[in-house]
Amino acid sequence: EVQLVESGGGLVQAGGSLRLSCAASGFTFDGYAIGWFRQAPGKEREGVSCISSSNGRTKYADSVKGRFTISSDNAKNTVYLQMNSLKPEDTAVYYCAARHISYCPYEYDFWGQGTQVTVSS
Repeated sequence: EVQLVESGGGLVQAGGSLRLSCAASGFTFDGYAIGWFRQAPGKEREGVSCISSSNGRTKYADSVKGRFTISSDNAKNTVYLQMNSLKPEDTAVYYCAARHISYCPYEYDFWGQGTQVTVSS
């Protein structure tokens, strides 16, 4: 059974940092793209970042460029999202997702349950 489990969310003051983890089971990252998304109350889900395990290429939303960094540890089957210089507008539930594809897609097949990130001003 494919599972994605996010962790690392929490409450942080503006300007602070958090590192989210996405641990996968039931499959290996080889050949998969892993994406991070977020959804704030009353807003649509937004793509935050993505990494391709095939070639290591990454993508970021303009709103997080220079502040967030995505990385993967294929040996641990875990993808990380390092979030620095957090802003109150980063407050959302963060989800990771996976798809067996060599590039960062728009659609994903597997989703985690999400982890809450709250940034206080």
